[in-house]
Amino acid sequence: MVKIKELRNGMKRVSIEAKVVEKSAPREVLSRFSNTTHKVATAIIADETGTIKLTLWNDQINQVNVNDNVKVENGYVTSFKGEIQLNVGKYGKLTVE
Repeated sequence: MVKIKELRNGMKRVSIEAKVVEKSAPREVLSRFSNTTHKVATAIIADETGTIKLTLWNDQINQVNVNDNVKVENGYVTSFKGEIQLNVGKYGKLTVE
């Protein structure tokens, strides 16, 4: 397991445990690949070293609530508008504990 302060843009196969401290309202986005609509939301997760945004898609949005402890396995880190974000992706796993 890594800590949030160790996360860097471009990291792959990230496994982390953290607490959800904030969650945005879901918004709808249009997929540029399949012309279908998806729901997306952002959760702010925290451990003792810092916070990071976690991108939640579709079914993940309802699984995660503020004060939940979450575990991300095989996630990856990207940069969006200059801010790093953690993504579960289709090969990763998000578990609420």
